[in-house]
Amino acid sequence: MDQKKLEASKKLEALRAKYAGAGAKDVHDPEFRKVVDLLFTGKDRRAKPYEGISSFLDAPMRLEAAASGDFSGIDIPLIGVPMDLGVTHRPGSRFGPRAVRQVERIGPYHEVHRIVPMAECGVADIGDVPFRSRYSLTESHEDIEAFYQPFAKAGLRPVSVGGDHSMTLPILKALGKDHPVGMIHIDAHCDTSAPYEGTRFHHGGPFREAVLAGVLDPSRVIQIGIRGNAEYLWEFSYESGMTVIHAEEFARLGIDATIAKMRAVVGDGPTYVSFDVDSLDPAFAPGTGTPEVGGLTSREAMAILRGAAGLDIIGGDVVEVAPQYDATTNTAQAGAQMLFEIVSLVALRLKGLK
Repeated sequence: MDQKKLEASKKLEALRAKYAGAGAKDVHDPEFRKVVDLLFTGKDRRAKPYEGISSFLDAPMRLEAAASGDFSGIDIPLIGVPMDLGVTHRPGSRFGPRAVRQVERIGPYHEVHRIVPMAECGVADIGDVPFRSRYSLTESHEDIEAFYQPFAKAGLRPVSVGGDHSMTLPILKALGKDHPVGMIHIDAHCDTSAPYEGTRFHHGGPFREAVLAGVLDPSRVIQIGIRGNAEYLWEFSYESGMTVIHAEEFARLGIDATIAKMRAVVGDGPTYVSFDVDSLDPAFAPGTGTPEVGGLTSREAMAILRGAAGLDIIGGDVVEVAPQYDATTNTAQAGAQMLFEIVSLVALRLKGLK
């Protein structure tokens, strides 16, 4: 037997000795082992994705946490914000949290970052923001800010699913109360327009209001994927010093240069991530209130988010999933994946701090 055949025979025997009698739970890589310990409840048995109560990313439910104020074991609270009173076009994102909770097979292992977020830190679905009124946008914003304040005070890093994009303003008011934060904003629209039709709090203007409230530092804001016929509304972004990368510029720059610019803009300070699903081309995410053709692909959006690894991500959100326009559930699927990407970024930061 020549040397190559002898080596191949020895390798095969070693593989047989190690794996021939192994079951699904018998893995040896320490990172893979963390996944198995999370997923398998008995020998060779995984929980069925279509049974039980759905939660964000199949995270444990801690519905009592907000009411009791007991955040023990929670580092990253996952929160639903079922409110779309700030929309200017097609409503329906109030159903976004429910749709994203229904998505299966996202995580728990991040193959690029090589991290299992739920094994590295406490991730829990704590339910939805309770709203006093289904009619009042002003009261709803007050409810959101009040709900997030205890998490901010406790130093937790919330990641949320909406809901229309106006919800990010009260979240930033809670998280940036003591020090204005930076932001990675991936969207088709800058959302820095002026008040109109009697309100400052619609989903087209949260980041103008956040800057004026002193909770968002415009010099540390980058807005990626901007496009469409609403450009005339975004003067405030340029005047305040935000960095805007239009979809056309992104196509010229490419992913690596965009990531380099993003990291330079936000620096090493506390940074929030806000992902609007209309940043994606409608081919990938038709289920949203204000679709704009010519957008990012799902893969491009994931790459941009992954480029934020190691930054001080203090929380984030995925907004504007409107399932009634989402016949294939592609939009909810994309939203759930982006939720996992943001959670992974937060978990990476927390792991690095330990």
